[in-house]
Amino acid sequence: MSFLGIDVGGTKVALRAEGEGLEPCEISFRWPPGPAAADGPGWSADLTALAGWTAVLRERWQRPILSVGVAVPATVGAGGRVVGWPNRPSWTGLDLGEVLHELFPGARVGWADDGDLAALAEARAADAQDVVYVGVGTGIAGGVLVSGRPLPGRERGSCELGHLVVDRSGPVCTCGRRGCVQATASGPATLRRATDLRGVGVTFEELAGAFAAGTSWAVTAVRESCEAVAAAAVGVSELLALDLAVIGGGFARGIPGFTGEVDRAVAHLVRRGQHITVREAALGGLSSLHGAVLLAKGL
Repeated sequence: MSFLGIDVGGTKVALRAEGEGLEPCEISFRWPPGPAAADGPGWSADLTALAGWTAVLRERWQRPILSVGVAVPATVGAGGRVVGWPNRPSWTGLDLGEVLHELFPGARVGWADDGDLAALAEARAADAQDVVYVGVGTGIAGGVLVSGRPLPGRERGSCELGHLVVDRSGPVCTCGRRGCVQATASGPATLRRATDLRGVGVTFEELAGAFAAGTSWAVTAVRESCEAVAAAAVGVSELLALDLAVIGGGFARGIPGFTGEVDRAVAHLVRRGQHITVREAALGGLSSLHGAVLLAKGL
């Protein structure tokens, strides 16, 4: 038997096939260029790319796929239709279930929030039952496990940690509110702030290098993001008495010291007697992908 996990991100997609006693097969690709605007043909180009790269993986894997688990950052309704996805608004209204069943005829198919699946994978890697996961990338993914189960459960929707308000006078988020964690701490938000502080455009590589070198504009830009992530993690812990916060996502992973900055910010925020361990994701930027594989194995 073999299983396929797919991590659908705002910028790129990763696929991983696994089977007992077999070397996993993993590939990734970036979405086609363009904003995928709500009134544009972005979803069609996206699905063409997904189908093409799925065919590439099948050709390399050369084994039947029993079930497919998909990690998605979009809000998906009970019927499998995308309700909203700010990073790729053209997907709104898309029947995700129909698309996936067409791509994988004969296979069992399931999907869940990318943050929930990342939390599941990281909790297993840490041998923990109670975890808050924060994935910092194109957006902010969030997942919470209490006694080994996602909270809230998939039947009630995903854990939208990225849309917790941490600063009521903060920047406008893609959801329309001000001060969400995502509006301050996501990769694009951090780069915009770094650009404002530096006075010229900043690439991710420049930000990572300047932060490592202790350059003031980079340190200020990254620390503000880390403080927003810390505020969210501590707030969730207050509600649910969690003592482990896992920091993941491609953006956080690519900036050495990011998790350490979150840890320092958490230490300033916790109340006397409260303790939260902050840990870098054991699975790096692939937490959601490994969670998608776990979902596939459980279908």
